[in-house]
Amino acid sequence: MRLKKLLENLHLLTPYQGEDLEITSIENDNRKVQKGSLFICIKGYTVDGHDFAALAVKNGAAAVLAERPLPLEVPVIIVKDTKRAMAVLADAFYGQPTKKLKLIGITGTNGKTTTSHMIEKIFADRGCKTGLIGTMYTKIGDKTFESKNTTPESLTLQKTFHQMVGEGVETAVMEVSSHALDLGRVHGCDFDVAVFTNLTQDHLDYHKTMEEYKRAKSLLFAQLGNTFHHQNPKFAVLNADDPASEMFRSATAAHVVTYGIDTEADIQAQNIQMTSTGTKFEIVIGENRYPIHIQLIGKFSVYNVLASFTAALVFGIPIRQIIHSLESLKGVAGRFELVQAGQDFTVIVDYAHTPDSLENVLKTIRQFAQKKIFVVVGCGGDRDRTKRPLMAEIACRYATHPIFTSDNPRSEDPIAILKDMEAGVAGYSSYKIIPDRKEAIVYAVNQASSGDVILIAGKGHETYQQIGNEVYEFDDRIVAREAIKER
Repeated sequence: MRLKKLLENLHLLTPYQGEDLEITSIENDNRKVQKGSLFICIKGYTVDGHDFAALAVKNGAAAVLAERPLPLEVPVIIVKDTKRAMAVLADAFYGQPTKKLKLIGITGTNGKTTTSHMIEKIFADRGCKTGLIGTMYTKIGDKTFESKNTTPESLTLQKTFHQMVGEGVETAVMEVSSHALDLGRVHGCDFDVAVFTNLTQDHLDYHKTMEEYKRAKSLLFAQLGNTFHHQNPKFAVLNADDPASEMFRSATAAHVVTYGIDTEADIQAQNIQMTSTGTKFEIVIGENRYPIHIQLIGKFSVYNVLASFTAALVFGIPIRQIIHSLESLKGVAGRFELVQAGQDFTVIVDYAHTPDSLENVLKTIRQFAQKKIFVVVGCGGDRDRTKRPLMAEIACRYATHPIFTSDNPRSEDPIAILKDMEAGVAGYSSYKIIPDRKEAIVYAVNQASSGDVILIAGKGHETYQQIGNEVYEFDDRIVAREAIKER
């Protein structure tokens, strides 16, 4: 694309008067720059792209987009906000790919990953080629790629959507984090459906208050647009049981469809029956009832099913097909995942890393646990400190044998994190502290007897542990399985 044609999308107050160069790619990482690239200087938390502009030019950049003048031998285009400009330029450079897709965005504190996989499966079972972007990976058809963030930067997003369109993807499902919304990473994404799961405490290290956290989430619904597309209507799918839905309802001009369990909603679950192997309930729509038996456990799983069901329903997928897909889903990696190695006790690995998600999982376990409940849990470093005592108290309240350990301590002292957790359990004496996560898991496995349940919480599908600046291979599931076999 020619540089002048590309820059027209920014509607600059001072039009670009320089040489009209051919732009072969857009990059914000100087190491990926090639001959003819437009390099965009992004100011991050720890690194400023302006400091690498000269290297980008040396690597072949034809032009640079920056927030201040730079002494370079190539054209330097000055804008007020390079992040905002990057979203606009990426959307234009890749031909507005999300306008060629059915795009579903999912936001909320918990349940985003499971819900996104449920929705993706419903469309795939229908014979539709799908794409998925989220915490665990990016998926295009049957191919998966590593994800750095739950929601990538706008440049990576648009490039990925462009690739999806090129490979025949029809429907894309994306987890949308509060950080991504606040930082404008999804600017340019033309969502057809926005789904809200729930809102509980998380990320207050970034958002500072729950009101700011909620405001960030509301942007997904506001960004559905302010016009009505009668041929291609847009929908906000909201959890009627969560009070935050009222704010999101007022934030959007899109059609609102609600789901819930305890509150009257458009799509409702009733007569829930839970066992250690699955959950039965009825999906109620007006006067009609549809029985469903999923292979997942817990009230939180019912919410995820309802959110997925509703998102698929607004696209006109037949109800029986939706139910068949949901009933055949066996689970999502690291989400209430059973670890089986021939033992006579239950071991569950779950991504629960917020007070609400930990409480939900432990409440579910208490419904079927016959004997002792062990929980191995820690809290991540360089993250919201206020949730640490809350999670410790929940562990002591619901488990008979809480074990506090390290999660991803990052730059913090693991012992200091554990002391923050201990601040919430004054009056409890049942807990044990084992800072080394492997030792904590091995201890729980060796202490368990027939009929007991062990929950290993916090890391779920993750295959690493970050201590200081080092990242080590670590998978709770592998560690637990090896401990069971050694026992």
